[in-house]
Amino acid sequence: MKRSGLILLMGAMMILSACQKKNTATEDAQMRAFVDQLMSQMTLEEKLGQLNLPVGGDIVTGGVHSSLSVEAIRQGKVGGLFNLKGAAAIRDVQRIAVEESRMGIPLLFGMDVIHGYETIFPLPLALSCSWDTEAVERSAQIAAREATADGICWTFSPMVDICHDGRWGRISEGSGEDPYLGSRMAEAMVRGYQGASLADSATMMACVKHFALYGAVEAGREYNNVYPDDYHAFNEYMQPYKAAVDAGAGSVMAAFNTVHGVPSMGNSWLLNDLLREQWGFMGFVVSDYTSVRHMEENGVCTSLEEGAIQCLEAGLDMDMVSDGFVALAPAVREGRCSMQAVDAACRRILEAKYKLGLFDDPYRYCDPLRREAVILSDEHRAEARRIAGECMVLLKNEDDLLPMQKKGTIALIGPLADARNNMAGTWSVAAVHDRYKTVKEGLEDALQGTGARLLYAKGSNVLYDARQEAIATIFGHDIRDSRSAEAMRQEALSIARKADVIIAAMGEASEMSGECASRVNIEMPDAQHDLLQELAKLGKPIVLVHFAGRPTVLNWETEHLPAILESWFCGSECADAIADVLFGEVNPSGKLTVQLPRHVGQYPFSYRQMRTSRPNEGGEFIKYITCYADVSSKPLYPFGYGLSYTTFEYTNFYLTDTIMPLDGSVEAHVTVTNTGSRTGSEIVQLYIGDLVARGVRPYKELRGFERINLAAGESREVVFTLDADRMSYYEPEHLNWTLEPGDVAVMVGANSRDTQMRLLHVVQ
Repeated sequence: MKRSGLILLMGAMMILSACQKKNTATEDAQMRAFVDQLMSQMTLEEKLGQLNLPVGGDIVTGGVHSSLSVEAIRQGKVGGLFNLKGAAAIRDVQRIAVEESRMGIPLLFGMDVIHGYETIFPLPLALSCSWDTEAVERSAQIAAREATADGICWTFSPMVDICHDGRWGRISEGSGEDPYLGSRMAEAMVRGYQGASLADSATMMACVKHFALYGAVEAGREYNNVYPDDYHAFNEYMQPYKAAVDAGAGSVMAAFNTVHGVPSMGNSWLLNDLLREQWGFMGFVVSDYTSVRHMEENGVCTSLEEGAIQCLEAGLDMDMVSDGFVALAPAVREGRCSMQAVDAACRRILEAKYKLGLFDDPYRYCDPLRREAVILSDEHRAEARRIAGECMVLLKNEDDLLPMQKKGTIALIGPLADARNNMAGTWSVAAVHDRYKTVKEGLEDALQGTGARLLYAKGSNVLYDARQEAIATIFGHDIRDSRSAEAMRQEALSIARKADVIIAAMGEASEMSGECASRVNIEMPDAQHDLLQELAKLGKPIVLVHFAGRPTVLNWETEHLPAILESWFCGSECADAIADVLFGEVNPSGKLTVQLPRHVGQYPFSYRQMRTSRPNEGGEFIKYITCYADVSSKPLYPFGYGLSYTTFEYTNFYLTDTIMPLDGSVEAHVTVTNTGSRTGSEIVQLYIGDLVARGVRPYKELRGFERINLAAGESREVVFTLDADRMSYYEPEHLNWTLEPGDVAVMVGANSRDTQMRLLHVVQ
């Protein structure tokens, strides 16, 4: 470190070490004093440098405009880097910042650690299907433990966008369509990443994204506009963002889309009025990839400088990749950009580094010994395998075809059966695919020593069209076979004829969902569909192991195949987890957090249908009633749906009182019994329907759930407490969280379709 930087930083460090009291107010005062001291010595250019976040490595998730510059770091023009992987590489870069820049301020190192680091957990959409907040928290905790052992202290997760449109590829990165469930998952992810304190070097800072409303993009198309009014925005989309902020998330990412006609990254109402003033958010806000440059593309400014000024003044603190903030010194000196905005943003970045302990030890996340002990450890992989088993959803199981017995001859067919690079799923940027098994290898291991025989054939490519398949495998997950479609199909039919049962590993390739993977065709890809039709003609029992990162249309499959397991993309341990479920080592318990449509034309689509003047309870065509003329309005599989290898019965559902004062509470009781022959887990779901309110309300909306495990024959009473907070909504006039007097339908059941109802009278 240069002598001047060392002297200045040591002076500030004296404040840091003066007192170690646990009192939060005292700690905040220490932090403010430390940052005050530091900022008093910084030049304007160095303050702007703290707001600059270029790409640090070769893991690219967008069009690159800014990349690692050692000289820029030496000059104090970089506040952090992202997607630079490896403790050794990060330590080298951190050393330049700490020892060769004038101020010696350490860098933040972030990465897209979306559903695991090298131990990969199921996609967030799949994780949510576990309805297990403890498992979700544990997955984030392990991701943080591994990432921080390799130099990363900041993750761009959780994505908490609610989505009602399966065409949108990034639905894979969220928790589905319901704001209540999404809120509980958001809280769990933040707790898992950040733990009790960011001072713990095994935790990392969370980043809530994409603020706000990004999941409501028009036509399900990436980077598109959104149009919810405030009433629908707050009741259907905003709640998970607030839940994550209330859970203490250290940072928020501004979305690409506009809100109220203003781009999110330059939207003062969104970032200052709502996020900071109303919600009390104390962390910093970062732009999405190059989005400061998009201000000009949105047509709200005429230059990068002008857009950067608007974003900074609106409350955006850090510019990812655009190089807009770092060049604002002339605008500040000329009075076109306020120094107050620069200081506020710089302070928030420095406070984040303080909370992460980087001023105390800039290399605290760069311990090579810890890396070797932690990453992809047996403990972590075992936990990922267990959680993956919880996330898979059994959609159909005719004549109890599953679980399969480990005997006879089994044919494994499909382009995803031996496709190693596809197992982890999209958004697994730190994955080491050669360490993960294929489905074929997982089944082989499970059948070892049993005498059962496993035959394999690929059967088809993912798609007939090579160009479309190349788009679907854009990040190098190419599994295309050069043989003709007919040759592959005949090979598959040949081994299928020898088998007692067929396992078809088919569906989307991993990059057919995720960022910039919007699709209008969400049915089984053509080549695989044709292969399935030919296999079905053989009359053999077929188990479809279906891979997807979004809700898909499975009409033909539901009609013609006896068993369907929605395996999603369940991470590094996906193969073993599939074997566990297929052979009954694990009893499936996952339930859908997005309903599956009958046709893509139903989108946007949610079980939380608002009441309408001409309702259609049955979903079939009735003239002059809300419906489609050519397809049922109901989903193929409803929200909350999922089968088990056992059965459950719901009895003795009652409310402790049928009248509840606004300031009181009532309990809803229901007894759940495992009526089958196997131990299993059930997800008990509580819904309400506000029958009379100032604003139009959904017929049914989730307001509680509990995951329980029951032995065969065992019963358990599940109790939900109903009070104003659980049953409130954002009323339309002032958007206050409110419960009004009137009748409320209270429902419990195994999914959103199959419920029992009792009436509750809410009185003043």
